[in-house]
Amino acid sequence: MDITRYHAKYYAYELTNRKPSDDINKFTASLQNAQVDLNPHQVEAALFAFKSPLSKGAVLADEVGLGKTIEAGIILSQLWAERKKRLLIIAPTSLRKQWNQELLDKFYLPSVILEAKSFNQDIKDGNPNPFNREEGIVICSYHFARNKAEYLSRTNWDLVIIDEAHRLRNVYKPSNKIGNTIKSALEKSKKILLTATPLQNSILELYGLVSIIDEYTFGDLKSFKSQFSRMTDENNFIELRERLQPICKRTLRRQVVEYISYTKRNAIVEPFYPTQEEHHLYQVVSEYLQREKLYALPVGQRQLMTLLLRKLLASSSHAIHGTLDSLVQRLEGKLNDSTLNESVSSDYEVFDETEDEWTDDDSVENENQDPNTINEDERQKISAELEDLRRFRQLAESIKRNTKADKLLTALKLGLMRMQQNGANEKALLFTESRRTQDFLFKFLEKNGYSDKIVLFNGSNNDTKSADIYTAWLKRHKGTDRITGSPTADKRAALVEYFRETATLMIATEAAAEGINLQFCSLVVNYDLPWNPQRIEQRIGRCHRYGQKHDVVVINFLNKRNEADQRVYELLDQKFQLFDGVFGASDEVLGAIGSGVDFEKRIAAIYNTCRDSDSIQRAFNALQEELKTSISQRIDDSRKSLLENFDEEVREKLRMNLTRSKKYLNRYEERLWWTSQYFLKDFAEFSHTDYSFTLKRNPFAEERIHPGPYMVLKPKEGQKKSDIFIPDDTNIYRAGHPLARRILESIKEAETPINELTFDYENTPTQITLLEKYKGQSGWMKVSVFTISSFENEDWIIIANQTESKEVIDSKLSHRFFSVKAIENNIPLDISAEFQNSLLDIEKLELGKVFEDNLSRNRKFFDTEMDKLDQWAEDMKISLTREIDDLDAEIKLRKAEARKMIDLEQKVKAQRQIKDLEKKRSEKRMILYEAQDDIDNKKDDLLTDVERRLKQKTEIKELFTIKWTMI
Repeated sequence: MDITRYHAKYYAYELTNRKPSDDINKFTASLQNAQVDLNPHQVEAALFAFKSPLSKGAVLADEVGLGKTIEAGIILSQLWAERKKRLLIIAPTSLRKQWNQELLDKFYLPSVILEAKSFNQDIKDGNPNPFNREEGIVICSYHFARNKAEYLSRTNWDLVIIDEAHRLRNVYKPSNKIGNTIKSALEKSKKILLTATPLQNSILELYGLVSIIDEYTFGDLKSFKSQFSRMTDENNFIELRERLQPICKRTLRRQVVEYISYTKRNAIVEPFYPTQEEHHLYQVVSEYLQREKLYALPVGQRQLMTLLLRKLLASSSHAIHGTLDSLVQRLEGKLNDSTLNESVSSDYEVFDETEDEWTDDDSVENENQDPNTINEDERQKISAELEDLRRFRQLAESIKRNTKADKLLTALKLGLMRMQQNGANEKALLFTESRRTQDFLFKFLEKNGYSDKIVLFNGSNNDTKSADIYTAWLKRHKGTDRITGSPTADKRAALVEYFRETATLMIATEAAAEGINLQFCSLVVNYDLPWNPQRIEQRIGRCHRYGQKHDVVVINFLNKRNEADQRVYELLDQKFQLFDGVFGASDEVLGAIGSGVDFEKRIAAIYNTCRDSDSIQRAFNALQEELKTSISQRIDDSRKSLLENFDEEVREKLRMNLTRSKKYLNRYEERLWWTSQYFLKDFAEFSHTDYSFTLKRNPFAEERIHPGPYMVLKPKEGQKKSDIFIPDDTNIYRAGHPLARRILESIKEAETPINELTFDYENTPTQITLLEKYKGQSGWMKVSVFTISSFENEDWIIIANQTESKEVIDSKLSHRFFSVKAIENNIPLDISAEFQNSLLDIEKLELGKVFEDNLSRNRKFFDTEMDKLDQWAEDMKISLTREIDDLDAEIKLRKAEARKMIDLEQKVKAQRQIKDLEKKRSEKRMILYEAQDDIDNKKDDLLTDVERRLKQKTEIKELFTIKWTMI
């Protein structure tokens, strides 16, 4: 569409104005910036989190698979756009890279993973608080956040996202050190908690999670228990539900099936029988690990190292051979504890994460001693252990045939044939827990029909082939925004692209279970199977995710000569339901095992203690029965419905919001396109068929800007963003792109003197019926931007518009003028004082409407906060009054009993006890008074804050005045 500089300025302000919290279009710029498809429940969740500027946060508790990360990304994008850049994400160790990559890939947001090494380097470089930075969103683990709590508390966070927040569900218990430390450190910060399982075992867990966000939502633990522990009381249930609704939001998968379709996952089990040599190696190493005392393992790491050795033993003889060699070297004095750990972690890449998760339960045993203090008896035992390890190492080295690898060829042939039948890409993602097994499989498969069809993916990606792929990728994408400048991120992107376009197989370590989207692949092979169900779910989730078009096949290998392995698989398959169905493991099932590490530890304990078939079966039967109780009877219906509020009215609201949001986003994208086209008319060549352009020259010579090509990700009717084909050399053009930002800034600053515009309604493609009556008429229009800085910052485009015959045109309709083509007549004009004053009066009326709307919204925010504080005070009063009444009754009873006593000594003793009770009652009364004082102080603080914000300024800025004619 042909637009004028006046259209361009109007659009530039419209594209960058700040909207109030409850505006459905608040996140339009963030959604246009993001490479994600619009789903109404995600926008609704983001709006919920922002619903009040006085709110301290929210619990977003959508079921798994509905995109809580996307919801958080929308929120973070909005804050980033508002220049609020002190943002923190606390996530499980294994999910840090996923967050890092998702923010970059989907939202173009920079982030930095803060861990011990980078933290210490920052301190060395002179940064007194490495958390305090604005160049990227900070991501760290739970344990790191706990250990650096002092630094966390010294940072003025704009927002903290806590992922998998159910890990903090027991924060109401003083013994929960991690939860309480993090809660205390972030007490003053606004927080968003993400969890699919907000309620698992006890209603008190909800109290704990909510208290992390806002201590004043409920009273203390005693008052909460006294009011809400008996959920059979309908009144209590309704009140608790009402109290939770402003702070918790939950959407279920079944509620959004009209927007999101899911494919199924199907399991194939490939049984194998190890050779006698392989089985013998397994038995002797397993028996070794069950010994009461082991000298080869470091102090305090017996449980952890035993777990890793078992995993590597199950992986391949190549994997266990390398680790046995490291243990031999340690007993020979060639390796110390730290170098042994480095050796093991180079093979088992999630060593650090596993160590982190197992730390709390690893007891420090003095089973290793200084060589100078070892007596002769111990020296002989160490020597005997060393000989055993050398023998095991030799046995592992002598095994040439790998039965599981032979079966892999059969399984791959079957799986790829299934892909062909399904019409899916003939690609397979193979997971192993060992780098040595990965290398072995690469060589094995190269020799057995897959030459030049394999790509490796691991934590370092430093093999020759990966380096060649990376070099070719850099050359291919030179001069585009695909290259982020982070070698780690770019190399990962290069390997994924190579897998998508060239390779048939990706052999990956656990590194690929984090942070990459492989939905173009629908065959997952677990060559090694983790014991932690959440790790398995994470692996399968790389392919079985929103956007997957085909059913996903999951292949697992089962050692038929190992009873414990068979029972583990039975639990993972039947109890956790990981491998079949539409959604995989349910929230309640995964929630039943907490982080998954506890389950992993239970399995490890069975392997370490059970020495025969009967004991193995008994131990697994006991564990299965335990799981049956915790999984089958997870939460009754009444407690579930506490967080589920989804009737037809809400469904219709989502439907309407989706329609409105898509309509507004479509208009937003079009206006960004028209504005850019207007500004770059002398600088670029445009293609209108696919919303793309290429710069002929840079309009901002002082800034480094790629020449292009550029493309606006504007889906066609019925198309999704994820379906748009993006050529390799193309940059994604969006409002947040540096080029777009500079264009909008320049247009906003451009001169727009009084001018005459002719709006060509007849030749405008989009017909606006209400404007037809103004054909053949003329008038005057004044456009201004009105900024309110109150509880939040808002920008409003105010239009005062009237015809030459003095008919006032409604503001809403006046905005539609800028959807009509126009030409500038460029005739010098002066506006008469009469029309100038008339437009000023219309503007004042429009400003009054905006003011009233703003005040009404602020009154609602204020009333909500005051109600919450009053409820908190009432909760405290209920609890303390009940305790005081109980003490009154007991004192009365004790006095009556004392009066009946004859023995003076007993009488004195009884009176002493009564005095103690009276003292306790006085203390309770004092606490009640202090609680009332506390609430009064909180109200004072709130009133002071409201007064301060209400005093903040407003500003009106004229953008332009035009005389218009409609033809």
